[in-house]
Amino acid sequence: MHLTDIKKIKRFKNIVTILAKYGFDEIVDLLEVPGADFLHSIGPVDSSLKLFERIRIVIEELGPTFVKFGQIMSLRPDLLPEELLVELEKLQDSVPAVASAEIVPEIEKSLGRPIAEVFSAFDFEPVAAASLSQVHRGILKENGAIVAVKAQRPGIVKDITSDLDILDTICRFLDQQFENLRCYNLPELAGTVRRTLMQELDFKNELNNINIARSYAAQADVFIPIPYKKYSSKKLLVMEFFDGVNLKDLLPTKGGEREQIARLGLQTVVQQILEDGFFHADPHPGNLLVDSEMRLCLIDWGLVGRLTEQDRFMLIEILSAVVDRDSQALVDGFLQLCRARGKKTNRKSLERGLLNILDSYYALPIKDVDIGGLLRGLLALLREHNLQLPIDMVIMIKALVTAEGSARLVFPEFSVIDELKGSVHRLANERYKPGVLWRGMRRSFAGFFTVQRELPRHLLQIIDKIEEGELSFKFHLEKLEYLVNTLESASNRLTTGIITGSIIMGSSMIVTTGVGPFLFGLPALGVIGYLLSVVLGLWLVITILRTKKY
Repeated sequence: MHLTDIKKIKRFKNIVTILAKYGFDEIVDLLEVPGADFLHSIGPVDSSLKLFERIRIVIEELGPTFVKFGQIMSLRPDLLPEELLVELEKLQDSVPAVASAEIVPEIEKSLGRPIAEVFSAFDFEPVAAASLSQVHRGILKENGAIVAVKAQRPGIVKDITSDLDILDTICRFLDQQFENLRCYNLPELAGTVRRTLMQELDFKNELNNINIARSYAAQADVFIPIPYKKYSSKKLLVMEFFDGVNLKDLLPTKGGEREQIARLGLQTVVQQILEDGFFHADPHPGNLLVDSEMRLCLIDWGLVGRLTEQDRFMLIEILSAVVDRDSQALVDGFLQLCRARGKKTNRKSLERGLLNILDSYYALPIKDVDIGGLLRGLLALLREHNLQLPIDMVIMIKALVTAEGSARLVFPEFSVIDELKGSVHRLANERYKPGVLWRGMRRSFAGFFTVQRELPRHLLQIIDKIEEGELSFKFHLEKLEYLVNTLESASNRLTTGIITGSIIMGSSMIVTTGVGPFLFGLPALGVIGYLLSVVLGLWLVITILRTKKY
């Protein structure tokens, strides 16, 4: 057995102990861990805690990987119940900073030289610390620029990889053992967490995301730090330092300034989603900084979302339908966009549910409309009707909901729907600009000529297969067995009727001849024929009446 396997076993037992500590005995029993009887003696910390509260606390105690898992799960309101989402949003990603004696060698290893050769000044006390990394402030020798140095925590990749393997095993096990958990698709969530965390652990991805965001935000008022590729690597990111405070720590200022920041933040997210198709996936207050000049800065670009032009046009259709309270257009949009899971969707029931949600919000004054609550209600309805949105679309909705929450935190009287209404109608009209229409026509013509060029070759291939006898056709007829049974039943009844009529006619001919032997003064064969025809006739009538097919 390898040392890494021993560490995994030790970590697995630690996970099981925490599960038992918070009353998840059933899961512990199913995991069949040696010494489970001893674990049962561990009493729950607080029996008054609700299920979803206990889940959140367990995740926090399990450490960085599971905290990230919880945070990413909170991005899936299309799969998880709202009560659990509320708890997952409380997860804190702050941990004690790594001592300078440990982090400095890692920084110098990534730089490929001593810190003193790159920075004229370097603050060894971090300005921020999280589960994956911590940030230090420095001054570049090259140009005297003040920079933020984001350094990955030592050994975090190995720890997270080990935890991800265990997490994947647990999720697959729970999916197999608990039928009522299969609707949440835990193995898929575990796979999403693995992909997301591996991307976040590679700071080259974040540097690339920052450059893309800056290219889109060139004309915007929002501040996005300049990254320094020369000094950055997979485990180190050096970027421009922004001296600001989090939105949640923003001191009271004039109402006009707070409204300006709220409007700028929401407009930025809406523009990123609907116009750019490249957006910050988690614009919560901790990732939004404001300086003394009331400038807004977006940080932490490790997780982003992307929408194609077609996705954005479909999204505009849906948002226009929400703003205009058009339930039919909303149903059409969701059915085009969503993937059905399981049974067929009841369109009428879905439309009635959408009308109920829209009516409940349109009965409120515009300033009181909670667009986040509206979107969460729509996602809950889609989940109820077994409809699943594409992952990037769900991340977009989560980003929009988070941005609204951040805007209302700064300026509670802010009317989010007013801001959305103007943007949605403006962008809806832009779809019909000559440039957009001409681009669509060119794409269609290009597709047509491609088909025209490829069609003769495909037809020749089909003809060759026919000549060689390799072409076969498969027919799938639903309810074929029912059709065969129906035809057999009809033919049997018809045959019985013909036989009964023939017996009656034959018996009548025998009776008229007067040929013996006699029964009740009549020819015996004729009487028996009449009796048999009566029995067959009654049986046929009773069968028809019982099946109610008449």
